[in-house]
Amino acid sequence: MLRPTAPLFKVTKSSRAWLARQGRDPYVTQRVASHGPSKSNKSNSKPAPLEDLPRSYRSRAAYKLLELDDKYHQFLTKPSVRAVVDLGAAPGGWSQVVAERHGFSTGWDFEEKGMGRGDPSSPSDDWSSSPSSLPQDTFPEPNTSREQSTILALDILPMLPIPGVHSLTFDFLRPDAPAALRSLLSARGHDYADVVLSDIAANMSGNRTRDVESSLDICRGVYEFCLGVLRPEEPGCDRPGGGRKGGALLIKHFNHPLLTEFRREHLEPQFRNVYYVKPDASRSDSSEGYWLCRGFRGPPGSGSSRAFSTNI
Repeated sequence: MLRPTAPLFKVTKSSRAWLARQGRDPYVTQRVASHGPSKSNKSNSKPAPLEDLPRSYRSRAAYKLLELDDKYHQFLTKPSVRAVVDLGAAPGGWSQVVAERHGFSTGWDFEEKGMGRGDPSSPSDDWSSSPSSLPQDTFPEPNTSREQSTILALDILPMLPIPGVHSLTFDFLRPDAPAALRSLLSARGHDYADVVLSDIAANMSGNRTRDVESSLDICRGVYEFCLGVLRPEEPGCDRPGGGRKGGALLIKHFNHPLLTEFRREHLEPQFRNVYYVKPDASRSDSSEGYWLCRGFRGPPGSGSSRAFSTNI
């Protein structure tokens, strides 16, 4: 006599609680609800309101970046921003936001044209390439009058193509990573990155000490990478008609005195402004926060001085 197969996995109490939380989360609901293509973003115009943007982002974290960019006066699309690097980019939510705000076509246009998973006609289908093997003429072009923008997404995991994004399966912690990225940027006409983004977090172990150390290690790695990639300020940048301002870094961290010490010893001396922010899209019961660091002075020893630090 045939009998029904027993369930392979038992749904635990914690799993049920997680599913219930996901079901109540408005950002999760918005992410999976497609509202069609977003409105085009004219050159130097204010990005489309949040309610006008498509909601099928690859990750819930996309809403955090949208919120931060709006709150801090569109730092992703300042006229001086031509090169953006997204570290630990997979699955690509933040890269989607950057590409959208730089005027590239949305993912819906991309899919409708048959340029989805693994399609060789995709302009960014070299997502499994490494910097040393990348052809220099495969960067897609934006669809606005904005000058050429370059968006690089790095991760050790492969990532499906995103229009306007050049995805690299590459470990940014490698000693040669900054030089490799500078070479790619140079081939595109950029000597440095104008913005570096990091939403990286290690898998939580449940051990508070270990998790804090992992967050600190990631922040150190991102900081060391930025020293060789991020645009340093030019002389006279604080005067009208002076040189270009230094680049910006947005980095995730978890609150702890060790991370506060890291900020004080490394970020504040090298950036003119360091803001702490916890976006509304970040869950209230999470200890995560972000530092938005603006006005990179340059690597230590390059004439930098103490920063003005702000908590918000």
